[in-house]
Amino acid sequence: MAINYPNGQKFVDPNTPTKSTSQPTNQAKRGMTLEEELNHANAYYLATDRAVIYKKPTPIQIVHVDYPARSAAKITEGYFREASTTDYNGVYNGKYIDFDAKETANKQSFPLKNVHAHQVEHLKRVQAQAGLAFMIIRFTSRQETFAIWADLLIQFWDQQQTQRKSIPYAEIAENGVKIPFGLNPSLPYLDAIDLLLAQR
Repeated sequence: MAINYPNGQKFVDPNTPTKSTSQPTNQAKRGMTLEEELNHANAYYLATDRAVIYKKPTPIQIVHVDYPARSAAKITEGYFREASTTDYNGVYNGKYIDFDAKETANKQSFPLKNVHAHQVEHLKRVQAQAGLAFMIIRFTSRQETFAIWADLLIQFWDQQQTQRKSIPYAEIAENGVKIPFGLNPSLPYLDAIDLLLAQR
């Protein structure tokens, strides 16, 4: 299905894995993307009553539908009604949480071009309401995944006009928490959030 922005520009999902990002990080997770791992983790957290977290749906305006059979309909063209904010939100330990997940093949830094201005503004607003705003960043070439508070992203975002346009790996490793690979869930990111909370 072709999905376009309101200005007619074709949408390319930045979270769609490429050959480099779909390589397995271990035998148990062969072929799983970061989004799939997060979705499985959220299903596990919901089933075990640890948290209620969902992937946000993006409102789409359907433009054209084909009917190849009387009982079948196929959407062939659509547009995003509005820019999406972040990928996930929900409630954890009585706190509203909101976060985005990104992957990069870059070994030395996380490029800020992977994030959009409206996403940063959204995370700022969540923080202003005392919500837990964070990012999950995967360095695919290192096979490492980190959780960082949105503060770190915002700090570098606000400085990018005069300084570097990426967050160095060293900054993420120092200020974030590395999420180890697990069995169930395979990406236990709430454990990393607990550690970040303990460090505050």
